This record gives sequence, structure tokens and C-alpha cells, in this order.
Amino acid sequence: MRPAPTTAAAVLGLLALSFALRVTQLRAGFWIDEGISVGVAHHHWSSIPHVLRQDGSPPAYYMLLGLWIRVFGDSEAATHTLSLLFALACVPLAYEAGRRIFDRRTGLVCTLLVATSPYLTYYAQETRMYAFEAFLSLIAVLAYVEGVMRGRRVWAVVLVPTVALQIYGHNWALFFCVALALATILYARERLATFALVAGGVALLYLPWLPTLYSQAHHTGAPWSTKPSFHELFTAAGAVLGGDAPLIAFIVAAAAGLAASAGRVERALAVLVGATVVLAWLSSQVTPAWTTRYFAVVLGPIVVLAAATVVRGGRVGAVALVAVLFLWWGFNPKDDKENARRIARQVAPLVHPGELVISTHPEEVPVLRYYLGPGLRWATTLGPVSDAQVFDWQDAVARLTAARPRATLGPLLASVPRGGEFVVISPLFRDYRAWRAKWTRLVWRRSQQWTVMLAGDPQLRLEHHFMTDEIAVKRNYFKPVQAFVYRRVG
Repeated sequence: MRPAPTTAAAVLGLLALSFALRVTQLRAGFWIDEGISVGVAHHHWSSIPHVLRQDGSPPAYYMLLGLWIRVFGDSEAATHTLSLLFALACVPLAYEAGRRIFDRRTGLVCTLLVATSPYLTYYAQETRMYAFEAFLSLIAVLAYVEGVMRGRRVWAVVLVPTVALQIYGHNWALFFCVALALATILYARERLATFALVAGGVALLYLPWLPTLYSQAHHTGAPWSTKPSFHELFTAAGAVLGGDAPLIAFIVAAAAGLAASAGRVERALAVLVGATVVLAWLSSQVTPAWTTRYFAVVLGPIVVLAAATVVRGGRVGAVALVAVLFLWWGFNPKDDKENARRIARQVAPLVHPGELVISTHPEEVPVLRYYLGPGLRWATTLGPVSDAQVFDWQDAVARLTAARPRATLGPLLASVPRGGEFVVISPLFRDYRAWRAKWTRLVWRRSQQWTVMLAGDPQLRLEHHFMTDEIAVKRNYFKPVQAFVYRRVG
């Protein structure tokens, strides 16, 4: 059924608003993870799944990005545009999901939430998989309700490749798969046979990846993460809704109208969100891998349920919606994730082909290599780097623990000819509390040790020290770096 002209105009207007909100930082500098994304994508397309054995991620987004950069280039604006397109596609898709699952008003509110969501505004301008996952999540929730809960076979067929792409896009989609099964058992038991066919199709498509997943689970993980607190369990969904305050507003609206009259679809959506969050939280208690940006995998059920909450909450729901939009108003991402681009521009005139660049923050190498270009020799506190476009997370903590600072640094210095220069790039440790995970604490300690050794080595002379203005004007870079240029004089 075609939407009425006024509805179509409203959706197009919100799409235009979404575009205006989400192009302000298309040229923002890359940070660590984006450097890794582009580095992996630059490998031969068919080798990307194998390369990712070192990373811990599934391959769908990287393979898509690999195709993208071969056509449009690998600049910040070009690669951010891929994410932007998925975020923009979420806007009309949100209307369709809200309308089909509930009604036209719910579809319009859902569209408004997706068009203005700070979460999507932020990740529409990042070279990572989160906008891609959000897009798939909206298709998945629509296909699940229509195909499994309502028994429409075409949608059940759509659900199979959608969920398969989700789990090939991000590992946390596996938690979403379990949540789908639980919601079916609780609220669509009569459709278990349909769901079993869907699950079988997804499993068949995912089967080739299982050996790599097994290897990643045993050797990579996320040692940079910490166990989430009990508080984070209850506020996790708020990340997609723009923070704790908007989440509370929606809860108030739900208490006013939705909770008392919630049908099985609403309850199933709540299970999809709640079970995914709980499973991710429990898993991260055993093997920490918690960060709220991963909840893109449940953006679909979250925004559809939030829209239904607003509509069924009546006046209270309307007030909650206005409050949320007010809280979201003025959000604008800044180019403050990383200063690697600015540091690289300062260092570049002093670096020549074949010279050594050492990063004491090992996973910084891919983003630094992106900005400094090919032809350099790279090393970290782990030793020489063979492939500077990827960081090898396999047993990284054990390897860095075993890497003795003097024994690792000595051969690197010996490779620099007398009179030659080399560059050392290290983190700015303004706040040690940000470095409390197993991996980051070890990186901090090793960086401090290497800084002391280099500063005290009589064979070396410090020629230049570069910092950007995060100290002078307190610019809040996420994890800023600094650069030292040394000359070997002895």
C-alpha cells in the first residue's frame, strides 16, 4: 500500500533532515578502529576472511568496504559515505517497519526517532559496521514479526539472509539470534516449525565461518574491554536512544500506556531487546567485550518499541517524545576521536622511505600507516610489524607480556644507521583511569618503560617532539598520541 502524499512528504522531509544532521563530519579523521577497517579492506578481497582471524571480527562489512574503496577510494569522506548511506536508508525503512508492525502513526514516530537519533548521527560518519548493522536490524525485526509471528512466508524467507548478514557483520548478532528463539518460544510457539526452518537456513549460511569463529574465540577476544557493571546492564539500551535520560522518558511513557495494554508483539520486541542485552552482559562477565556501540544489532526492535510506547502512551507519550527530541537537539559529533591525522601531518616531512616508525600503542599502527603511507618500516612494543594495515590480536596480551622491553628495543635501534632518524609515536597518558583494562593497562606500562629507555639512551638525541592542541586548549581527543623524532648519534 502506497503512503498518503502527506505521509510520503513527511518521510522525505525527515530523510532530508537526517542527511543534514549526518554530513557535518564526513571528513573527520580516522581513529584506531577505522584505520583497521580500511587496512583490512585493502587486502585482496578473497583473503579478507583469512586476515580477520587476527582481528576477531566477522567479514561482511570489511568485504563490502573492500568493494567500496576500489570504486570510490579510501578517503575519510568516501568511506564514511558508505555508513551514511546505510543510516539514511534506515529512515524510510523505519517508517515501513513501524507501519507494518503496528500502524501509520507508529511508523511516523519511528521514522522521526531514526532520523534524529544521535547514535545513528554519530555512526553514519564512522568507517565501521554499526550503521550497516542498524539497517539490518530494522529489516530483521520487520521480517521476524511478519514472517514468524504472523506466518507470512515471503518475510520468513527474507529473515534468513538478513540474520545471516547480521552475524557475518558483528558477533553480537549471535546474542540477537538467541533472543529471536526465546521470543518465539514465549510468544509464537505455534510458529516454531517456521522458526526452525529460518534458523536452519541461517545456520547453513553461517556454517563456513565456524572454524574461524572458534579460532577467534580462543585467541583474540577484546582484552581492551572491562566487565560491565550491574548499572550498565539496565542502561545499555539507552545508548541507542541517546543516553539514560531519553531511556527514562520512554519508560515513563510505557508505564502510562503501553505496559497495561501490551500485546504479544510488543512483549516479543521487549524480549528481543532484553535478552540480547542480558546475554551480552553475561558473556562479558566471563570474557569482557562490552561496549554500547555494539547494540546496533538491536536498534530495530528498540526504536520500533520506543515508537509504539510513544503512540500508546497518549499525552504522556507525546510529552516523552518532545522531551527526547529536546535532549537530542543540538547533538553534533566532533572531529575529536583521534589526533593521528594531525600528528602524521606534522611528522610526514621528516619521514623518508625505509625509515623506522615505532608505535608504543600497538593497535595504532594501521591508522598511522594510513596517514603516513607505504614504504616505511613499522614496529611496536611487540617487535617488528610484518603487515602494518592489520593489528594481530591473537594472544596479544600474552605476547606483549612476554616481550621484554630492552630485548625488543635493542634490535630495532641497531637497525637504524648512525646519524639516521626514526620516529616513536606514543599515547598521551592524561588519565590513567582510561587504561584500566587488561590490555590497555599493559600498553600503558610498556609505553612508559619504552619512553624512559629512549629518553635515557646516550646513543640517541631527541630532535623533535610533536603534540597537537589537546594540551593547550584541552581538546578532548578520545586517545591522543604524541610523536618523538630521534637521531642515532652513537
